[in-house]
Amino acid sequence: MTAAKRRGTAWETLAVNYLKDNHNPRAHRNVQMGAKDIGDLDGYYLHAVENKDEQTLRFSAYIEQARREAGHAGQPFGVAFVKRRRKGVADGYAVRDLETDVRLINRLRDAEEIAQQYAPADVWKAHYEQHGEGH
Repeated sequence: MTAAKRRGTAWETLAVNYLKDNHNPRAHRNVQMGAKDIGDLDGYYLHAVENKDEQTLRFSAYIEQARREAGHAGQPFGVAFVKRRRKGVADGYAVRDLETDVRLINRLRDAEEIAQQYAPADVWKAHYEQHGEGH
C-alpha cells in the first residue's frame, strides 16, 4: 500500500469513527464500486460522503465527485470530508457547492417550521435546546 493510500485509509477511519461517536453509530466505510461508486462512507444522514486527504486541495473536483456519488447512492446530497493539515478530525472541512447547501438548509428550515408548528411545545423546546443557536 502506498503512503497516499495509507493516509487516505487513516482519514476515512477517523471520519467514520467521528460519525459513529457524534451522528450515527451504524456509520461505516463503503466497498468501492468503480464507475458506480456510492461514496466512501455510509451513515451520514441524506448524504453520500467522499473523503479526501491530499496535499493539494481541489475542492471543485471533490464536489463534483460527491455529487456524482450521491446520485449513484440515491442520496439527495453529496459532501466531501477533507482532511485539514495539522488539525484533528472535527476540524476537517465538509465541502459542498452553494446549490447543494441551499437545498439542504431549505429542507432543514422547512422541517423545523413544521416541527415548531405541530410538535408539542415541550418537544420543540427540547429540540431547540439541543440543536439551537450556538451548538
